[in-house]
Amino acid sequence: MTATSDTAHAFFEACESGKGWAECAQYCDADATFSAQSGAIADIATLADYTEWMKGLLGILPDGAYELTAFAEDIERETVVASAVFTGTHTGEGGPVPPTGQAAKSDYVYVIKLSGGKVSHMTKVWNDGWALKQLGWA
Repeated sequence: MTATSDTAHAFFEACESGKGWAECAQYCDADATFSAQSGAIADIATLADYTEWMKGLLGILPDGAYELTAFAEDIERETVVASAVFTGTHTGEGGPVPPTGQAAKSDYVYVIKLSGGKVSHMTKVWNDGWALKQLGWA
């Protein structure tokens, strides 16, 4: 692995473990941006806000976990692509409805752009409608 992929991997693990911006910031530009074409997170524009959203999600889905299925680096473009499956059960308080006890198993992809050794932008590719339906939220 290169330094770029090491940084992206460390960021991925911190983000997906619900560590929030306090932990993720060390791997990112302070003004790192975020984008997604998924309704649940479409209004999030900064990586700081997205990492905090993930932290909050793991409070609602306390057994939340991920299985990394692929991890690849495009050295020329300073980009890393990570594919994973997220699983979690709505047993915690919060969310759009009281705890449903229902579980989700949802595929997603992160496209992580780095600049100067730090994450500068991330795009999440995720079918949120599928996951929200599994959880009983839609």
